[in-house]
Amino acid sequence: MTAKLSSSAQEEFKPCSHDYRVNCSNCRLNSICLPLTLESDDIDQLDKIIQRSKPLQKGQHLYREGDDFQSVYAVRSGTLKAYKTTDDGREQVTGFYFPGEILGMDGISKNAHASSAKTLETSAVCEIPFASLSKLSSLLPNLQHHFFQLMSQRITEDQILITLLSKNSADERVAALLLSISSRNARRKLSGTHFRLPMSRVDIGNYLGLTVETVSRVFSRMQKMDMIRVDNKEIEILDVAGVRTMANIAV
Repeated sequence: MTAKLSSSAQEEFKPCSHDYRVNCSNCRLNSICLPLTLESDDIDQLDKIIQRSKPLQKGQHLYREGDDFQSVYAVRSGTLKAYKTTDDGREQVTGFYFPGEILGMDGISKNAHASSAKTLETSAVCEIPFASLSKLSSLLPNLQHHFFQLMSQRITEDQILITLLSKNSADERVAALLLSISSRNARRKLSGTHFRLPMSRVDIGNYLGLTVETVSRVFSRMQKMDMIRVDNKEIEILDVAGVRTMANIAV
């Protein structure tokens, strides 16, 4: 049984305008994407190398596994998933990317993307040619340091996923994913307790190493325990401490 969220909560789910004419200085996500210490002139230099295009439609690929690596991408609106294709042709989801987050760095080491990236909804990205970024980073130490931090964050997130898949129960995995999305929303100055899951239950199960049925059972159990309220893809966290306990994270 599902329950409707309040009108104030639904305000959080209004789609972005996907304005491809935006620039770094007036983008609402610049505090996430850019080092806070960059001067306005430095931001202008960065803005000159960034390429922006019209939004990608749902299900459209940004790049595919094996494509030549030329750029990294900052999500401006919408959500994308990264996935690898297994030897037997199955899709293995390796990550979800929300506005303000960077993807495509998997191609740096071998100059070819190690995974594919596809939109989960209408999305807009900023393309940052890596050769130009490397050159500019050598001139702007703060930018270079920020980019290293992003790479470190990606490595940390990969380690968290490995831990989730190897040790944690289904309840812990789902709860940890909800907390991850909550904290990422909060970084974008959005509600950490009211949000929409842009990915399907199939993608969630694939990412967490669970069946769709198990994911649905965990959501139902959390709702019966009054930890969350679920309305299709809309989630309201009612008991943050309870979700953290279920995820085996210290309150």
